[in-house]
Amino acid sequence: MSAAEPAPRASSQIDPLADSLADSQAVSLAERLVAGNRAALARALTVLERAVRLISRRGVDIDLAKIPLDDADTYGMLSRGEVVGIFQVESAGMRRVLTEMKPNLFEHIIATISLYRPGPIEYIPNYIRRLHGEEEVEFKHEALKPILEETLGILIYQEQIIQVLSQLAGYSPGEADLVRRAISKKKASEIEKHKKIFIDGCAKNDIPKEAAAAIYGDIEFFARYGFNK
Repeated sequence: MSAAEPAPRASSQIDPLADSLADSQAVSLAERLVAGNRAALARALTVLERAVRLISRRGVDIDLAKIPLDDADTYGMLSRGEVVGIFQVESAGMRRVLTEMKPNLFEHIIATISLYRPGPIEYIPNYIRRLHGEEEVEFKHEALKPILEETLGILIYQEQIIQVLSQLAGYSPGEADLVRRAISKKKASEIEKHKKIFIDGCAKNDIPKEAAAAIYGDIEFFARYGFNK
């Protein structure tokens, strides 16, 4: 099989009922996440609406729909660490990261917040050096490039974990999410079982065993802490 052809689905090693259950569970999880995100979004929008009303009393009108995500002054403020009162980035540690990173894209902020937690935080220096061209962006296999190019070769988001499992080893999205959840809950037997399935699936896509094992190691590490983007 050529590297361009997708690997057969890993579900060939899982009975059809389990396969169907995996997909239905993933759909159920997605529905719960959507519901939770909608509630959080509703609360955030309420706060923003109140803020707009208060600001308008000072004669300043703001249209939230027209706030740009590429405002140079805003990124300058973040790069100087002027973040008091800004949710998720006002801690001393985050201020230090932002002043070193000097972000200029919204995606940089998203990635930093996702990395700033026990475990993945150790990759923040790599992310910053790669962002500034001081460290080469490396991929454990070229098949990872379309998935991890946006995050400079570092596995950060839950969606990326699911893509790696699906595209490199043939898991369905439902199965891939169950693997991610098993790792996050530290189910040792499931982790070890899927390591073999993943490596075997990668082999069918011409990905060497050593590279596959290293990639699975990254999945195992980041799935414990990863956020959905």
